[in-house]
Amino acid sequence: MEVLQQRRSACNACKDGHDEPFPFTMAFQPIVNVETGRVYAYEALARGPEQQSAGFVLGQVNNENLYAFDQSCRVKAITLAAQLGLAQTGAMLSINFMPGAVYSPAACIQLTLKTATALGFPLDRLIFEIVEVEKVASPQHLMDIFNEYRKCGFRVALDDFGAGWAGLGLLADVPADAVKLDIDLIRGIHKRPRALAIVESIALLSESLHFNVVAEGVETFDEYHALRDCGINLMQGYLFARPGFESLPTVTLPEHR
Repeated sequence: MEVLQQRRSACNACKDGHDEPFPFTMAFQPIVNVETGRVYAYEALARGPEQQSAGFVLGQVNNENLYAFDQSCRVKAITLAAQLGLAQTGAMLSINFMPGAVYSPAACIQLTLKTATALGFPLDRLIFEIVEVEKVASPQHLMDIFNEYRKCGFRVALDDFGAGWAGLGLLADVPADAVKLDIDLIRGIHKRPRALAIVESIALLSESLHFNVVAEGVETFDEYHALRDCGINLMQGYLFARPGFESLPTVTLPEHR
C-alpha cells in the first residue's frame, strides 16, 4: 500500500512538468569531437536563476519534489535548446536524470516525448545521462529505463563511469551508448601511468562493445594530449569551453602536437 501511495504521489507531482518546484534554469557545456572539431553534444546543466551552481539547485531537491524536478529539468533543457537552435548545429542534447525519479519508464517519459514533439526537437538527438546510479533499487529497473528510452529513439549514457557503482559490472548488463569517464580518473592523467592504462583499455573495450567514451573534466593541454594518445576523441571540460548560461558557448580547440 505504501509503495502504491508513493507512486500515485509521484504521478501527481510530475504530471505536467511545467510547474517548477523552485526557480532554476540551464547552462550548456559542449562535448567536443576533437578528431573532427565539431560539437558532438551539449550537456544541459542545472543552474540557479542568478547563475548559481548546480549544487545550489540540487540542494533544494528532496523526496517531495524529486519527481517534479526531474520532469521540469527535461522540459527546461529541451525548451531552451530549441530556442537556442541547438538541433540546427548538428549536435545532440544530453540531459542528466536520476533513475530514482523514474517510477515507471513508460509513464514518466510521456512529457519528454510531448515536449520534444511540440517543439520539433528530433528524438534521436536526445541523450539521457544516468547519474546517481547507486540509488537504483535494482539493476532490472535500470534495464527497463534503458529499454523504454531506446524504444523512443533516445540514446543513453552512464555518467561518472569508474566511480562507485558505475563500473564494469554495470556495463556488462546495461547496453549503454556512451560512458563518461569519472573526472577523478582524468585529473592529471598524463602523470599517472596506471590511469592511462585503464583509459586505454576502456577505449579498446568500447570498440568491441560499440559504445562511445567521453572524457569529462579535461582542463589542461597535457590531459588532452594524453587522452588523445589513449584513443579518446570525445572530450568535455574547461579546456574547450565553460558552460554557457542559457547559451551555447564558443568552443576552443587545442592545437595538435
